[in-house]
Amino acid sequence: MMKIRRTLLAAITATALLGNAWAQEAAVGAFTPEVGQAGKDVVWVPTSQALVDAMLDMAGLTAQDYLIDLGSGDGRTVITAAMRGARAHGIEYNPDMVALSKQAAEAAGVSDRATFEEADIFESDFSKASVISLFLLPNLNLRLRPTLLDMAPGTRVVSNSFDMGDWEPDDTVRVDGEGCTGYCNAYKWIIPAKVEGSWKMEDGGVLALTQAFQMLSGSLRKDGEPQEISDAKLSGADITFTVGKDVYTGRVDGDSMGGRNDSGKDWRATKQL
Repeated sequence: MMKIRRTLLAAITATALLGNAWAQEAAVGAFTPEVGQAGKDVVWVPTSQALVDAMLDMAGLTAQDYLIDLGSGDGRTVITAAMRGARAHGIEYNPDMVALSKQAAEAAGVSDRATFEEADIFESDFSKASVISLFLLPNLNLRLRPTLLDMAPGTRVVSNSFDMGDWEPDDTVRVDGEGCTGYCNAYKWIIPAKVEGSWKMEDGGVLALTQAFQMLSGSLRKDGEPQEISDAKLSGADITFTVGKDVYTGRVDGDSMGGRNDSGKDWRATKQL
């Protein structure tokens, strides 16, 4: 990890300094980003490398993931993800930052896995990502929230410093020291499956679910008597809830779900339309 970090920092530093040779080749000319420079929706503030590492750790990033960074700035999150073996893509409105990021990716030797495009995040399709990273303002997070919630269950979203309103995070992390002097908190959400409604159990029961993001409430009606469920929650497509003393665990797959309860009995339910 330290070797990766040193290589990445060297690449970003070298690119930020923009030697004369590259400046002559680049269409945008020499460009060095400045903290606080104006952007389309936010000013640019770089995420510390320590927090980038912590966010990717919290996301559980693997080489099988496809990360998309919304508002990728100087590209360090995308490049770090690529240096961990993942495919990664940055969407950035500022063409100078896009050119800078491409140069940094090339310097880091990951331009085959770290790509960048000049685009508006609110007009872009990022539905294929398994991990979304962002460092935006709360109002922008809320604008994105409906689109994020329509992504595949299990997609992980990590945000530097700013939350998603009443959508409580599944995990948080804070980096103390390690070069992080501001904006040192991060949040993680796992996109939940959509389960609100009535589900017919194979044994004849009816499971009625009310959903608030990953949190659930409701009842299981069996033999005519409804019994309130408790400790009900989603983690992506994984569901758990308790009825009486029985804990039900299972997995949601579109309009069906099923698993096993603490009594060792398999259960299955189908969504009622």
